[in-house]
Amino acid sequence: MPKIAIMTDSNCGIMPAEGEKLGIHVLPMPVIIDGQTFYEGIDLTLEQFHEKQISGADITTSQPSPGDVEAMWDELLRNYDEVVFIPMSSGLSNTCQTASMLSGDEKYDGKVFVVDNHRISVTQAQSVFDAKQLAEEGKSGKEIRDILGNEAMDASIYIAVDTLEYLKKGGRITAAAAAIGTVLKLKPVLTIQGNKLDSFAKSRGMKAAFRTMLEALRKDIDSRFPHLRKQGLLKVGIANTIMEPEKLEYFKDELQKNFPDMELFYLPLTMSIGTHTGPGALGIGTVRFRKNPELS
Repeated sequence: MPKIAIMTDSNCGIMPAEGEKLGIHVLPMPVIIDGQTFYEGIDLTLEQFHEKQISGADITTSQPSPGDVEAMWDELLRNYDEVVFIPMSSGLSNTCQTASMLSGDEKYDGKVFVVDNHRISVTQAQSVFDAKQLAEEGKSGKEIRDILGNEAMDASIYIAVDTLEYLKKGGRITAAAAAIGTVLKLKPVLTIQGNKLDSFAKSRGMKAAFRTMLEALRKDIDSRFPHLRKQGLLKVGIANTIMEPEKLEYFKDELQKNFPDMELFYLPLTMSIGTHTGPGALGIGTVRFRKNPELS
């Protein structure tokens, strides 16, 4: 049975230190603030990121350098036979394409397996947990990549944005649309279905946006995943950028009340998403998960 390392990037919401405790190897994403490069969860915490963002710093995100990706693979292959790397969706970043290209090098052939299972945030994190379980069950790196690839679209995410300022900064909406939306208290709801971040709806206020997301999620579960729910193979997830703790607890409670038969799990929205949404953003989603056969 090959010894397999499970590797991901910090877009899944798991930070490097937390990953270490879980036996997961996390590549930190670079974040450029006022021209200086920081690494998520290494020399920049979420709190520091949000402080800088609120203070008006110029923030962009970048993909990890090929050198950083290869350095992590080389280090892992000193102690493991194979590496399964699960980066964020190829539709949202070039990290996956770059890693796939690098893995074609002769020295990584049959040793590094890059998974493009079209996910980010809580759904990407679930893929990482599934990969770890599959490795523990004795699956090879290739088998894990193929299983996760086949199950890639068994997930759905909706994100409500509290402020239009950062969508305007990122060029996703015009200054005029942002000004009108702010006056009308419009909160855009975005969706991630596989490869792209798309506009889904607009609501007046965050509670209305949350209700819109709940309804959309319910429809997805009823129309796309009823078989998975029936088998007890669906979770719901919630994620956010910085907001008042009592607000977050309210949204968590409401999500669980709406899906009482499903496990709820939480992770913060990462800096790659937070750069575009700003503070106060809320994401909810559903994702297939693999049951531990020992607990079934």
